[in-house]
Amino acid sequence: MNIYLVRHGQDDESVRGGWCEHGLLDEGKRQSQLLGEKLSEIAFDAIFSSDLTRAVETTEIILSNLVSPLEIYYTSNLREINNGLLAGMKHELAEERFPGLYYKTLAFNERYPLGESPQEFYQRISNYWKKIITNQEKEDILIVTHGGVINIIFHLLNNVPYT
Repeated sequence: MNIYLVRHGQDDESVRGGWCEHGLLDEGKRQSQLLGEKLSEIAFDAIFSSDLTRAVETTEIILSNLVSPLEIYYTSNLREINNGLLAGMKHELAEERFPGLYYKTLAFNERYPLGESPQEFYQRISNYWKKIITNQEKEDILIVTHGGVINIIFHLLNNVPYT
């Protein structure tokens, strides 16, 4: 099995991402188009994508260049961490309302306000990753997701503790 991991194209970096529903910037659309062209010779058996707008847009642009895969799965299981009330909030406003609250400042079991903890995020991605790799008889799979998700997958692949 070959699994291709793709982070969505460039989005608005002036806001807190997470479960933000903002779409791609023009540069992100261009990046997705170029990647789609590079991947055009691969006949993917399945595509898994986060269902957040920026990942869906990336997936659809890539798809426009591909031989259609047999199956496409849009899922909330591949979303970035649920950052609750901070999702899509401008950085300045987030710092004003939640001073010093960043992913790296959370304790492993500490949740974002109305969101999830790094531990819950890790468990969600770990469970879905195991489902993808154990329940598939596919040869080539494309996963379009987010940087944090890919980071967890790399930890899983390399048997490195995620803390």
